[in-house]
Amino acid sequence: MNSIIPNSVIGAVSNVIAAHYFSHSKLNSLFMEAGAPGDVPEGNCETKCSIWLNKCNEDSDVDALEVLGYIIQSFMDIEPTKSLFDDDIIENDITIGQARIISALDKNQLTYKTNGYVIDAGSSIVTKTLEDYLKKGDFKSIEVEFERAISNINSDPHSSITAASAIIESVLKHYIERNNLLMPSKMNISLLWQTVRQHLTLNRDAQLNDDQKKILTGVTTIIDGVGAFRSHIGSAHGRGVAPPTISTHEARLAINVAHSITTFVMDKLVAPNK
Repeated sequence: MNSIIPNSVIGAVSNVIAAHYFSHSKLNSLFMEAGAPGDVPEGNCETKCSIWLNKCNEDSDVDALEVLGYIIQSFMDIEPTKSLFDDDIIENDITIGQARIISALDKNQLTYKTNGYVIDAGSSIVTKTLEDYLKKGDFKSIEVEFERAISNINSDPHSSITAASAIIESVLKHYIERNNLLMPSKMNISLLWQTVRQHLTLNRDAQLNDDQKKILTGVTTIIDGVGAFRSHIGSAHGRGVAPPTISTHEARLAINVAHSITTFVMDKLVAPNK
């Protein structure tokens, strides 16, 4: 995910947040706690916000969208005021400001999620968390996510399938980004795998090369199956009135093969020539 804050979002957030806090000391504390880099900028409250957000974009060691999420969290998570007589939302400076920020994010294919997450539109917080693990090379946390999926099989096999599919998807996307490959136009798991598969090096021995091709062909079928499972019974797409049932051992099979595939791709990220 691109971590740059778009200019139109910087403009909207700077104006709204500056007007809401209207205090240099509060803004200074807010930005410093969020991890914004550099010294406190000069200028009025709005200018200060704008300069500091741009500094986040310019610093390669800073996840600018993560800082943005922290800065707007308290404001965006304020519950709207409702009328005493009905459930209509009372429009005020806060609701107008929230709507303005949401609109600016939406125009740039971004969305805000409760608790300070600014992510790509159509993504989930789970996906964002996985992407953060991968960017940091924290593969151990990916293993923990698989362990969580396995532990939830008995109570909620549908959610376990969704989690396993999301992990594969995130790892494949990270592989594509790390190797500067062309990202497919549609982010479905099958197309992501096809892009990664074409880049994977095969064994130099001719016979083993053919054997490996057969295995990768089988992996393609497995990934298609996991993706189909997620679409038909996973928790991410809604289960309908009478969703298909899946047994614990069927879910475990899907998750275990998903784990094997993910481990293989992560190994290639760590040691691509081995």
